[in-house]
Amino acid sequence: MESPRRARLRLLPLIMLTPNILTVLALCAGLTAILFALSQDWTLAVVAILLAGVLDGLDGRLARLLKVAGKFGAELDSLADFVSFGVAPGIVAYLWSLNEFGRFGWIVALVYIVCCGLRLARFNTALEDPAKAALAAMFFTGVPAPAAAGLAVVPMIVTFQWDLAAFRHPALVGAHLLVIAFLMVSRIPTFAFKKIRVRRDLVLPMLLVVGVLATALAAMPWATLTVIGVAYVALIPFSIVSHKRMAQVMPPFAPAEPAPSGATTQIDHHQSTEAATQAGQRNHT
Repeated sequence: MESPRRARLRLLPLIMLTPNILTVLALCAGLTAILFALSQDWTLAVVAILLAGVLDGLDGRLARLLKVAGKFGAELDSLADFVSFGVAPGIVAYLWSLNEFGRFGWIVALVYIVCCGLRLARFNTALEDPAKAALAAMFFTGVPAPAAAGLAVVPMIVTFQWDLAAFRHPALVGAHLLVIAFLMVSRIPTFAFKKIRVRRDLVLPMLLVVGVLATALAAMPWATLTVIGVAYVALIPFSIVSHKRMAQVMPPFAPAEPAPSGATTQIDHHQSTEAATQAGQRNHT
């Protein structure tokens, strides 16, 4: 007679696999960005990387909503992040500009890719530490991988909007990529925006800002994305100051740093809600 657990696994609703499907789609988007770059279709290459970022932001939230987050999904998400936000931007930048520097340009691309892998590995290891500071719930350590990928393609986005050849110079692109690589593996605190709480009296102004931003993205996508990238970097000093101030008033221990945006499969469906929630929080690493 078939065990109840095996029968339950065979009857797993398709919707429970949706978070993993989104993660796989994000992985495919990252790989497709490389294909577009090989064809010198730079616009679609950037769009594919940005699409991977959107999908990465959805899979973890959906996994938590469905309460199906698990270890398999977290590992799959980490792999997708490395390809889509590490390998893809590095290769795209190399084919777009850095190849003019020959081997040195390739080394720069490798440094970026390796730093992305190191950041993800450090984050996954940190998840196993039960004694994380309370601040870790509101701040990332270093720039998360999806944000780094978005920053990595900013020079390309600038040329799409304003056709400024200087932003394609390999020296500028290489220096830009190295700075981002450093930010990924640094200990600099950066805001985890999904954990920031908004005062009730600021809800309507915030919705207005979101509406204006959506309109700007539809009307002037490249210019708007450039402004978003610059604004994100400009917020880093404020995140450092905010982190220092909050460190003086918050208790020493609390829940762990935002955890992976991974989803689950049939193997993980039986895990407890508490463990699933911890594994499913790794969004925007």
